[in-house]
Amino acid sequence: MVKLNSKLISMILFALVVIVSAEVIFEERFDDGWDKQWVKSDWKKDDNMHRWKLVSKLVKTTDSTLYQPNSPSSATRTRPFVFQFSVKHEQKLDCGGGYMKFLSGDIDQKLFGGDTPYSIMFGPDKCGDNTKIVHAILTYNGKNHLIKKEVPCETDQLTHVYTFILRPDATYSILIDNVEKQTGSLSSDWDLLPPKKIKDPSAKKPDDWDEKKYIPDPEETKPAGYDDIPKEIPDADAKKPEDWDDEKNGEWIAPTILNPEYKGVWKPKKIKNPNYKGKWKAPMIDNPEFKDDPELYFFPKLKYVGVELWQVKSGSLFDNVLVSDDPEYAKKLAEETWGKHKDVC
Repeated sequence: MVKLNSKLISMILFALVVIVSAEVIFEERFDDGWDKQWVKSDWKKDDNMHRWKLVSKLVKTTDSTLYQPNSPSSATRTRPFVFQFSVKHEQKLDCGGGYMKFLSGDIDQKLFGGDTPYSIMFGPDKCGDNTKIVHAILTYNGKNHLIKKEVPCETDQLTHVYTFILRPDATYSILIDNVEKQTGSLSSDWDLLPPKKIKDPSAKKPDDWDEKKYIPDPEETKPAGYDDIPKEIPDADAKKPEDWDDEKNGEWIAPTILNPEYKGVWKPKKIKNPNYKGKWKAPMIDNPEFKDDPELYFFPKLKYVGVELWQVKSGSLFDNVLVSDDPEYAKKLAEETWGKHKDVC
């Protein structure tokens, strides 16, 4: 477990991966010599951005405000892609991330930082009471796409394991502590591809399309004398004051009151419209911009895993970073590590 140290921290884990069919592509438990696999980035070097601390074989962030960058190849066309790691915010994190990034081999490790393009970003992010989510961002055709479904993250001070599985059938699963929290299709839960169907832009509502659900009853007629009923009538209980002087005040007229017989402006009752067709919608047509991608899940250039994040208060612990093509192995690893101590740390 390694503890991140400093105001602005930048490191890149560099591990070439040539295995394409074994169950473990990359695994980091931060044993002795772990730091020899990590390349320190010079991004914001002057801001003291590359301190990490090893604490009981975990990587830990220390110091207050920090960005933390850290920078395996690996995804096959026939096997799942599994990314998993554990993180513990023992500092009672108020605002900050605990996510990791996957990057291609095209980057300059020494310059890895917040603006470096990445392929996958995954992990928890919390800020106050409004942001408590698991980021799952996929980059496609140079654009970062956030998952459209909300996946709440854990917010306590215990260790939690986050797992992201991408499958050859373009489905995915997100797990926390070996429990599936979200699953679905890459094409539906991210806006990676244009929609298959779109509204026909040339379609127009027909002139005789009736959207009125109810209409006045054409057979109903206004009762005779209806309009002769006044809205107000003289108050029959009113009496002329004894001291009223007609010569001085004019002829006394009783005040008016609302007529209880008055029913307002006459309107025929409403009936269901026999010609009602519902709200008009343009017909859907095939989107000429849509082009399916059978390898939507596949990221062929993945080479590095990195940590680049922001925290108001440092002290997060990272451990057991895994890149694999076997979800069962990832589950087993989580149980053998986090599972043995989940109730106490």
